Amino acid sequence: MGHALCVCSRGTVIIDNKRYLFIQKLGEGGFSYVDLVEGLHDGHFYALKRILCHEQQDREEAQREADMHRLFHHPNILRLVAYCLKERGPKHEAWLLLPFFKRGTLWNEIERLKDKGNFLTEEQILLLLLGICRGLEAIHAKGYAHRDLKPTNILLGDEGQPVLMDLGSMNQACIHVEGSRQALALQSLGCVLYAMMFGEGPYDMVFQKGDSVALAVQNKLNIPQSPRYSSAARQLLASMMTVDPQERPHIPLLLSQVEALQPPAPGQHTTQI
Repeated sequence: MGHALCVCSRGTVIIDNKRYLFIQKLGEGGFSYVDLVEGLHDGHFYALKRILCHEQQDREEAQREADMHRLFHHPNILRLVAYCLKERGPKHEAWLLLPFFKRGTLWNEIERLKDKGNFLTEEQILLLLLGICRGLEAIHAKGYAHRDLKPTNILLGDEGQPVLMDLGSMNQACIHVEGSRQALALQSLGCVLYAMMFGEGPYDMVFQKGDSVALAVQNKLNIPQSPRYSSAARQLLASMMTVDPQERPHIPLLLSQVEALQPPAPGQHTTQI
């Protein structure tokens, strides 16, 4: 169930025999809190997620979230640094130590750009989409679906690489029907791509409130004819937002399409047709 944790002095904790200093609170929601801590052994910053567990079921769900993290060793999926359970009288707190991403989430980036009157470029969007697809591909390969994919659940690394988080949403999410898993993923991913391209739209409240996007695509969506993006990028979005889930491209096909749209590497020659 993890290693023992103790409060060794005011503002510091020990996890796996390593001491961490509390820096500041990053956020809270529901029955969980996230703090910024610094590892005194390495000087690195981490996000410490504390989940309040009132019942045995809460402890089991927290353990499953930790187990989901341990399933993956992928650059586009958030890794788990350490996990432990702390007793507090009759109640418990589950502690997940995670890497800290100073750039925040994809939604934070979209909002920052909107405040300046800017948008993500097509090249940036395609690189982000490629990384997200690779993370989803790894999740599907294990027989799971993320089930809560949205801009607020995608972190950005120092180099801008997307990292999928909130793996607790994958609890009991093993889907054996390939088509259902792929359709669900493309439905949510289409909403993410729409947000990246246009910054706002019919699903704004879904992203900002943190609600599930599972039922977001119910009617045919008209893709704005923005000059910022190519017809190929808009067509890719349209295919992912198709109302009929059976008509959406599966992740392997989508990956090949996104890879084909990537700009050539510096110095690489292309043939104009």
